[in-house]
Amino acid sequence: MSSNGDRFEIKFWGVRGSIPCPGTQTVRYGGNTTCVEMRVGRERLIFDGGTGLRILGDSLLPEMPVTGHLFFTHSHWDHIQGFPFFAPAFIPGNKFHIYGLPAPNGATIKQRLHDQMLHPNFPVPLQIMQANLEFYDIEAKELVQINDVTVETGRLNHPGEALGYRVTYQGLAAVFVTDTEHFPDSLDNNVLHLARDAEVLIIDTTYTDEEYHDPKSSKVGWGHSTWQEAVKIAKVANVKKLLLFHHDPAHNDAFLDNMKLQVQKVFPNTLLAQEGLVIDLSLV
Repeated sequence: MSSNGDRFEIKFWGVRGSIPCPGTQTVRYGGNTTCVEMRVGRERLIFDGGTGLRILGDSLLPEMPVTGHLFFTHSHWDHIQGFPFFAPAFIPGNKFHIYGLPAPNGATIKQRLHDQMLHPNFPVPLQIMQANLEFYDIEAKELVQINDVTVETGRLNHPGEALGYRVTYQGLAAVFVTDTEHFPDSLDNNVLHLARDAEVLIIDTTYTDEEYHDPKSSKVGWGHSTWQEAVKIAKVANVKKLLLFHHDPAHNDAFLDNMKLQVQKVFPNTLLAQEGLVIDLSLV
């Protein structure tokens, strides 16, 4: 793009769901759990803190001091397990604004990030982090304004609740909706609203329809969707580019290659998220 002030770029640092899956069969798409960075104007937005957050953090070390906004969809392990290894959070002079939906039991995002670092599960507490960490409780349908960047939230259909996010800047929109399960008899109006006319929709497609409805191992009620349902959303919402995300750890590179061929037959402007992929919204 012409300048930092015009920039709207998305970079994928972790694209897996459930559990990291490094190995020879996941080299091309990557094995780290969910973490997506958006560089929007002069702002840095980070969505979820899976193991991909560690790699993102290491990449930021030459840029100290840094400021960022970290948005959590929810606090299942694969979305927070990289936070204790986010190196910039340990360095004085850095500043991170951290946002999350309170859990059904009332636990704030600060409490949940704190609790995963308590003994006997982790050697050092959250308080050892020397960066300036500011925590915010947000709700569905809330708008977060970060200078000229607008972040809109919407509730997702997931056990324990989750938030989806829509980022808008200079007339361009990118949407991040993971983890979410489709409804059996209708499209999810919350997802449709977030995805409306978006340049890019990043969406949970953990399963195929066949896996989701497998009579021997049904995934109904597990909180995740399929690529077939994502295509329905993208078409109705008039999305320009579809990004399939939150890959199942059992889906190796060959499986995902085949999935990409299938989905591109019905929605050609589709990519599968992979570590290192950069999307420039001005070019979508």
